[in-house]
Amino acid sequence: MPMKALTGNEAMAEAMRQINPDVVAAYPITPSTEVVQIFSNFVADGLVDTEFVPVESEHSAMSACVGAACAGGRVMTCTASQGLALMHEILYIAAALRLPIVLCEVNRSLSAPINIHCDHSDTMGSRESGWIQIYAVDSQEAYDSIIQAIRIAEEAFLPVMVSADGFIISHCMQRVDTLTDEEVQSFIGEHKSPYQLLDTSRPITVGPLDLQDYYFEHKRQEIEAMNTVEPIIEKVAKEFGQKFGRYYGLFETYMLDDAEQVIVAMGSAAGTVKEACRELRAEGYKVGLLRTRVFRPFPHKKLLELLDKPQIKLISVLDRSDTMSTMGGPILVELRSALYNATNKPMMKDYIYGLGGRDIFVEEIKQVAYKGKEYIESGKVDKPVDYIGLRE
Repeated sequence: MPMKALTGNEAMAEAMRQINPDVVAAYPITPSTEVVQIFSNFVADGLVDTEFVPVESEHSAMSACVGAACAGGRVMTCTASQGLALMHEILYIAAALRLPIVLCEVNRSLSAPINIHCDHSDTMGSRESGWIQIYAVDSQEAYDSIIQAIRIAEEAFLPVMVSADGFIISHCMQRVDTLTDEEVQSFIGEHKSPYQLLDTSRPITVGPLDLQDYYFEHKRQEIEAMNTVEPIIEKVAKEFGQKFGRYYGLFETYMLDDAEQVIVAMGSAAGTVKEACRELRAEGYKVGLLRTRVFRPFPHKKLLELLDKPQIKLISVLDRSDTMSTMGGPILVELRSALYNATNKPMMKDYIYGLGGRDIFVEEIKQVAYKGKEYIESGKVDKPVDYIGLRE
């Protein structure tokens, strides 16, 4: 396997080059601009056969992707933050039409105030749009996940967004073990589409008016498609792991077997949590990590099975966005619902952190465990939602 020093943006662009999609339609936005900028160089240099469409907005980008996918093409794009928000209307259309579009998404906060750094408010704002959502912990996983996303999308006939934390992953360089072009092409195989290549002699109607008579039934089909995604993700991950030695499941666990406290995190912060767990174990604290990698579909049954254990007394969730529901961040809300039927119900505490790209440090995560011990000893959590690194 060729080893390269790549930033997250470079790694995602390299994966796109090796996939060699039929169409890429995109509009630049920080911090994802480099992905399509680099890819456009591949197009100009003749390294891919892709039709690159530089549109006038992200709304237009996803619209062009929908059209190209409906014509039977293998289609990809890239965006972040306000760009994803501007795509929002068309995200629903892409999912409802069962189009296997793959989106390289670089997480960035939403305005206002204007901020170009990382939190998860952009993708969490689109979590109900019908897209599969995968969150990478580093550049290696972003690269591998995009390659797997092609297979997942084309077997589920649903669009997939692979998310990487802005600047923390997108602009930081690390070792990435890439695959050869031949290995990538062999793994993704021939393009599979719910639509035939555009044939003017056999015209079809896509996305017609659908009122009370059949709209409900068509949405039910889309819902059922999402219900079948988990085994597809696991199958593709297993095959990728067997061929290339790197396995990524629906979630990742670390030091969880005997954990009394579980810290739940998503994205790049999970790496920091691992270091905190190592230090806390050395201090005698039984703390483990659960990294939620696939957020849509949310693997609630498997998480219930994993966390419904008598030794787990407290789950501390780290959320890099808020639902504005007054009930905490999206991970906490989803996980608490998943554990509703647990026999052994642990206490739960949510921590909002890192909004606008503010760093989170090992010592701050250790403080979560120290406070967690107090909760376990007292048998209650003082307040359900708190904040890390906030000046108050």
